[in-house]
Amino acid sequence: MNFTEIIKNSVLEEFSGGLTVDKVLISLALTLLLSVFLIIIYKITYRGVRFSTSYVFSLVLLSLVTTVMIMTITSNIVLSLGMVGALSIVRFRTAVKDPVDTAFMYWAISIGIITGAGFYFVAVLSNLILGFIYLIVTFIWRKLETHPYLLTVRFRPEVNSAVRSELKRLKSMKIKAKSVTKNYAEYTVEFRNGGHEIEVSDKFKSIDGVIDVSVVSI
Repeated sequence: MNFTEIIKNSVLEEFSGGLTVDKVLISLALTLLLSVFLIIIYKITYRGVRFSTSYVFSLVLLSLVTTVMIMTITSNIVLSLGMVGALSIVRFRTAVKDPVDTAFMYWAISIGIITGAGFYFVAVLSNLILGFIYLIVTFIWRKLETHPYLLTVRFRPEVNSAVRSELKRLKSMKIKAKSVTKNYAEYTVEFRNGGHEIEVSDKFKSIDGVIDVSVVSI
């Protein structure tokens, strides 16, 4: 037996296993469970304005379809070659605004690939590790992250010193605008306060002579 026949026989052995009902059901059930775990992680760590349920369902469907595709490819060498040719002409043109959403799409595809190939232990272990690492990193980042806010304070001129002393206590305070009239003065400043913007507005409202206070996230 020459080297070419050895390679040929090894390739044929890889594709001679075939598909059974048990393997298909186990692979799809495990993919579904891992996909649910994936969307739970996505839901917990989501920071956008509008949560898209259609995107979440597409992640589950993407994992299941990929699992079926990989099982089919690994069971038939002729079909696998045709599948590769067909997929080479597919183009995805849907724009994904958040890079994290793209990462979750690749995550969903990887679930389908690993589970469809029959590496169940690797699929479960790797997804658990990735999920908990992402949760820990997200939790730490949210604790360290500070968002910028715009604070607008309108007050009577006689309390100018009290307002300025309170402004100096703000973290990373920058004066953006200042206007003064005979009846009142107004400051617009940018600051970062780690999510305690309500406490900031209450402090300025408690000063006698402050007419209006507004805080806007930017």
